Amino acid sequence: MKKLMLGNEAVARGLYEAGCQVVSSYPGTPSTEITEKLAENRDIYSEWAPNEKVAMETAFGASLAGVRSFCGMKHVGLNVAADPLYTIAYTGVNAGMVIAVADDPGMHSSQNEQDSRHHAIASKVPMLEPADSSECYEFAKLAYDLSEQFDTAVILRLCTRISHSQSIVEIGQRQDREPIPYEKKWQKYVMMPGCAKLRHPIVEDRTRALIEYAETSPLNRVEMGDTKIGIISSGTAYQYAKEVMGDNASYLKLGIVNPLPEKLIIDFASKVDKLYVIEELDPIIEDHCRKLGLNVTGKEIFPMCDEFSQNLVAKALGVEIGKYESIPETVPGRPPVLCPGCPHRGLFYVLSKNKLNVMGDIGCYTLAASAPLSAMDCTICMGASVSGLHGFNKALGADAESKTVAVIGDSTFMHSGMTGLANIAYNGSNSTVIILDNSITGMTGHQQNPTTGLDIHGDPAGKIDLEALCRAMGIRRVKVVDPYDLKETESAVKEELQADEPSVIISRRPCALLKTVKRLPPLKVNTDKCRSCKSCMRIGCPAISMKGGKAVIDATQCVGCGVCTQLCAFGAFENSGEAK
Repeated sequence: MKKLMLGNEAVARGLYEAGCQVVSSYPGTPSTEITEKLAENRDIYSEWAPNEKVAMETAFGASLAGVRSFCGMKHVGLNVAADPLYTIAYTGVNAGMVIAVADDPGMHSSQNEQDSRHHAIASKVPMLEPADSSECYEFAKLAYDLSEQFDTAVILRLCTRISHSQSIVEIGQRQDREPIPYEKKWQKYVMMPGCAKLRHPIVEDRTRALIEYAETSPLNRVEMGDTKIGIISSGTAYQYAKEVMGDNASYLKLGIVNPLPEKLIIDFASKVDKLYVIEELDPIIEDHCRKLGLNVTGKEIFPMCDEFSQNLVAKALGVEIGKYESIPETVPGRPPVLCPGCPHRGLFYVLSKNKLNVMGDIGCYTLAASAPLSAMDCTICMGASVSGLHGFNKALGADAESKTVAVIGDSTFMHSGMTGLANIAYNGSNSTVIILDNSITGMTGHQQNPTTGLDIHGDPAGKIDLEALCRAMGIRRVKVVDPYDLKETESAVKEELQADEPSVIISRRPCALLKTVKRLPPLKVNTDKCRSCKSCMRIGCPAISMKGGKAVIDATQCVGCGVCTQLCAFGAFENSGEAK
């Protein structure tokens, strides 16, 4: 049966058909839908783990037990999971283990645009890179076979365009597999130095065997056209090159991007007059070609940064093509903002109003860095707000402690914030941490987490009590506030900043977009009372604007949260009484 599928959906289908039995991931755009789609199959086990490291270790445990397993993440998530990855490369696997990582060239939803191929090279783990949804499906299935054939985890590298674009996939049926019996092999799996030393040569032998496989694998294919130009590429860059050049060039399309073949590349180069390497981000294929003694053109004309496009490739190659449609320059930019009714808005207004230093973290609340809230000083990675606050306060002492806070979401706190809070409790900085508990993992599209009491399917699950957890970690001052109540929130922030010991404020209010949240009638503006002072504009609510010198509320966006009413000294905001 043929279906139009997203790349992520196709990966999930391929994994499912190949007999995947255990799935553990942490949501991260653009990889999230792989696990969400797998979770629709209730005949296999799927879960959201607290972080990517835990997810990878869980998947390894399932592989060790003898069933095919999977874990998925975005590129920065692979940093978190790097610790087990590099050692799993030594131990190998029992049943097949596949790791999907989705890179984000152009940083559509990420804090950097790192190239995950470096992790594959450094860990000496094979990596496959599909170029469309059909290949996502086929490569996912083949990855399990390669994992078991070569006794290694296999990484499937995607990117935003492959994950979120659609093409036709011809799907099949699931092949149920008997578990591979677990056998105790402590010298293979216990990586103390004496055993690890014996495993390293095995890894090097495996890499040489994988190179030989790559020389003739159908995953790497040659497409001969005009031999004046030869192009070596992979993934989306291959698609752009093929669309621009068509039959006016020859192609070596690489599906295995680690380890790279040698003889295949040299043979292809010998058949073309001029050789180009077209790859997004870092010059990994290009550097490999140069080590083979080949004269290639790559990053001299192609950028190191951002996504490629058909127009970019055409311009670099000096080819005239009909321009692909792009957004006209006359269209004003629309930067993302916190949603109408976002529970974080009131809290960030308070922080901005009091001119506090704010150590930020990864989540939709990072949008509070933008004007008019302007309430974020730095954002590094998951959990860094808490650890960074500790270091900031240790460096500057009392002067910083009274005017600096960390903010971190509930899911992010469970991911990487707990260890930072343990550091604050253990090493005693007088720090105030604010946990933004919106009862969901909001940034990636409403996934459950250990604080919500529901699992990946929405079924009841173990629920971690944030207040009890913080107290158990040694924080005696724990306070819960409703961020819709500006007076209560401001009072709590001021009080905890003046305390002479570590404290945690839990800013608790569900995400306004949750289906279970009852939306109040939208507010309206009494124009006779409005004095055009624009105080309401200081919260940056997209439902509020100024027209004709008066505040106006867009009733289609307003959720009736009432935060704006607390800013208006003239009582201009009134309840419309119109239920949605």
